[in-house]
Amino acid sequence: MKHRNAIAAIATATALAGTCAVVVPAASASTSAPKTHTLTFISVQEAVHNYSQTISSQQDRDVTKAGKVVGYDLLYLVFNPKTETAKLNFTAVTGGGVVYGVARASSNPVIHGTVTGGTGAFKGAAGTIVARNLNPSGSKTAVTITYHT
Repeated sequence: MKHRNAIAAIATATALAGTCAVVVPAASASTSAPKTHTLTFISVQEAVHNYSQTISSQQDRDVTKAGKVVGYDLLYLVFNPKTETAKLNFTAVTGGGVVYGVARASSNPVIHGTVTGGTGAFKGAAGTIVARNLNPSGSKTAVTITYHT
């Protein structure tokens, strides 16, 4: 169970998630080549609900290094106790829109995921997510999302 909590804590930010960034780029009306954007923030765990020993959800507040709230994210995790890994889906809400992603988490302190789409500034987004735990309890996670639209 201890590994599951650590994985869930790391996964929380992956998101995923979220994608509540310091600066949310405006959607472009131009039909030019895709533009690459990088978002960075700290995901701070606010609530966890365990539906069973293998399924849980987590809600996080996403902030800048200065502590300014830039959004919120929600993770849905399915933990495999045999492999000590978790699959997660995330949804993050920001002032610029909503972003979606998926990732796999393990005991590795770094999680890698994929941006799968979104709305608003994130419409048609695709890219990568990297999350790194910032504290032993796993309640704070540094997130970097690189995506293109």
